[in-house]
Amino acid sequence: MLDKTKNLKRPLPLWGGIEATVNRVGDRFQDQFEWSGHAKRPCDFYRFAELGIQAIRVPVLWERVAPETTKHRDWSYSDSALPCLQELGMEPIVGLVHHGSGPRYTDLLDPEFPEKLAAYAREVAERYPWVRDYTPVNEPLTTARFSALYGHWYPHAADELIIEKHLLNQIIKKKIAMAEIRKVNPNARLVQTDDLGKIHATPELEYQARMENERRWLTWDLLTGRLAPHDVMWRKLVEYGVPVEDLQWHVKNPCPPDVIGVNHYISSERFLDHRLEHHAPDTHGGNGKDRYADVLAARVREEGCDGFQGMLTETWERYGIPIAVTECHMGCTREEQMRWLVEGWRAAHRVREDGADIVGFTVWSLTGAFDWNCLLTQWTGCYEPGVFDLRAPSPRPTALAMVMKSLAKGKVPDHPALDNVGWWERPSRFEHPPVSTGGRAHAAPRTESVREDRPILITGASGTLGRAFARECAVRGLAYRLLSRSDMDISEPASVERAIAEHRPWLVVNTAGYVHVDRAEADSVRCYRENTAGPAVLAGACLKSKARLVTFSSDLLFDGTQSEPYTESDSPNPLGMYGRSKLEAERCVLSAMPEALVVRTSAFFSPHDVHNFVHNVLWTLKSGQAFYATPGQVVSPTYVPDLVSATLDLLIDGESGIWHLANMGEVSWFDFARAAAKAAGLDPYEVRPIQLPEDARRPAYSALASERGWVMPTLESALERYIKALATVPTPASNFAWL
Repeated sequence: MLDKTKNLKRPLPLWGGIEATVNRVGDRFQDQFEWSGHAKRPCDFYRFAELGIQAIRVPVLWERVAPETTKHRDWSYSDSALPCLQELGMEPIVGLVHHGSGPRYTDLLDPEFPEKLAAYAREVAERYPWVRDYTPVNEPLTTARFSALYGHWYPHAADELIIEKHLLNQIIKKKIAMAEIRKVNPNARLVQTDDLGKIHATPELEYQARMENERRWLTWDLLTGRLAPHDVMWRKLVEYGVPVEDLQWHVKNPCPPDVIGVNHYISSERFLDHRLEHHAPDTHGGNGKDRYADVLAARVREEGCDGFQGMLTETWERYGIPIAVTECHMGCTREEQMRWLVEGWRAAHRVREDGADIVGFTVWSLTGAFDWNCLLTQWTGCYEPGVFDLRAPSPRPTALAMVMKSLAKGKVPDHPALDNVGWWERPSRFEHPPVSTGGRAHAAPRTESVREDRPILITGASGTLGRAFARECAVRGLAYRLLSRSDMDISEPASVERAIAEHRPWLVVNTAGYVHVDRAEADSVRCYRENTAGPAVLAGACLKSKARLVTFSSDLLFDGTQSEPYTESDSPNPLGMYGRSKLEAERCVLSAMPEALVVRTSAFFSPHDVHNFVHNVLWTLKSGQAFYATPGQVVSPTYVPDLVSATLDLLIDGESGIWHLANMGEVSWFDFARAAAKAAGLDPYEVRPIQLPEDARRPAYSALASERGWVMPTLESALERYIKALATVPTPASNFAWL
């Protein structure tokens, strides 16, 4: 697998990785395996094998095998996983400590830690003598920074001397651990990973950037014995109090990696800015001499980031050792995840073609990750999907799985979501006037063209949902056309065919329709024309043009006799004309076009317009009046930005059929009004119960849930974000800026 012979004509080997961090904050351990449930799903490896993976970073973590005592070992996961990988033809790269501080009976500053880890490493090698590739300690410099400089993880230090001792201790234990492994398997190979970031800065802070950019190499410099007395970091280490004899020991006892594993994220490249007023207070920090903001380089630097190509080129020029990208992941919307992955893959190929020995490219993380948005310092359960989305009864393949299957064959997929560059390349990325810091010696030239010839066609230009899709497409760099009824009347086949022929969309998002539930009882002809005939016409036209289609349905398909949320397989039984028109639309669309996506949703609220229930609540209460709402109807309110984002992700993933999308939770209109008042700092007791007259019958209970996937945030989270958004949106709703 790690053959150093160069053969640039063959496809770059595709690797995979599973997020497996077991880190400690205070006395509490966070185990990604417990969150993801991967250890209890042996069938995951069969899913991974279908992607074309040749090797996989798999954990046999000390913290999991022997968490409480040296006398007890639990090998159940690795005894099952490693033979399975062998059977499936995926070579394991075994990790022993992944951002961890060891089991409870030791820690990274324990003088005996290296010997204890070495003993464990030997046990692993003896148990699995056929395993060749090891990462004894993942990202030692990153772990040292988070544990001993920033204080995020155990032992929560914030001292320059401690971070260096922390790192040196990890490198010592790595060398000793590999020595023990090689006593069992002389052919064992070290695949050493670290996050190779880069610091850019304003001229006033260039001195700090130079020091940081030297420190980023420390993991591999110490392993290779490259660090010398004339180097900046040698002098810094001595200045921090590291004994010279300790540094000399590393020079005399090198353990060079067989493969250097470069982990790279968009957040890996930072910018130090002395202009604190340009950046949020939570980005402010300093070095004891100067105060500065530490922000994403992509948001500030005019030249953009050096990216994968810059990182890989610099690594090859410095060491000349085979390199693999060992983590490529972005916690973002689906098309940005795809763009980041493809950009990294292309960069690795370019560097390889220039002569560097790039031996693998790792898609990370196959099962996603939890709570990395807060650097694992809190336990919120915030999930970032990966190649598979775990928010489903069983892991659901995302569009990244399709990308991986293509890359495994040496091809880049032709998906419309890839027609634009990532947000980190678009002009809209700047939050303030950008800063120029010089050229991009190693970065790829920015010559990629942006395609506009296969847009998303959005109907309903005057409606809340149509405008919301247009806003989201603009933010996500997805070409779109927002059409009014005069541009395309969805109930007229000729009008639809003309519009599709003119715009040639890859996707049609139908948000047009009849929305007046009570009027529908007396206006059934128009209701059916817009809600039923229109989607049916679109389905026929999309089928003919091979465009995808999504159309929206309603919770009013159900009769309310259940006492638990309705799922996709529950039988509809609408009580009124509006619900019947939506149900017939579903049947017509899916009969003509089974690959269409039909989204059932409920009770919109959005910060971008005033035509919604929550706005009415807040406006009435702000005006000094009481607000009246019915306690007799239970619904699942839906925050429009969440609905639009989730729908686009599902469409890019290629999902079809009926999906229920509403924010997780159920509430009566009365309780929802009180919750909105409380969230806005208004008096919830000014919301009072009433039974309002209605022309159309509505179900007493129409809460929605999904048996296909739980991809929407909670209602509580949605309401909090709605209130915050009211202060910033440039619409009539900004009358609530005082909130």
